[in-house]
Amino acid sequence: MIQLRSVQRCCRLNAAGVALAMLLVGSAVGDQPWESLHGEVRRGEVVPLETILDWLETHYIGDVLEVEVEREGGYVEYEIKLLGPQGQVVEFEFDGHTGQLMSIEGVRINDMRR
Repeated sequence: MIQLRSVQRCCRLNAAGVALAMLLVGSAVGDQPWESLHGEVRRGEVVPLETILDWLETHYIGDVLEVEVEREGGYVEYEIKLLGPQGQVVEFEFDGHTGQLMSIEGVRINDMRR
């Protein structure tokens, strides 16, 4: 069981690394909204993606398929899609400033709860 959890964590962290790489690539080409987001995370104004992914791993079973960060005005939202054990895709939306889960959409969500 420990090895399985380590593999799952590795996969989750790889997804986080890909997402981070995408953010850094955006910054490298002068994408100012991403540069601003990095600053907000460093200053503690926005919850780090790692924190959100840790919460999901603690409460739900699944593999990360997609991570999106949306910003409207000063508001930041994380949208994360997980692939569940029965092949279901469930989308979780989090408030980027508080880390609070705002909504869940999908089927057989209860089958993914830990």
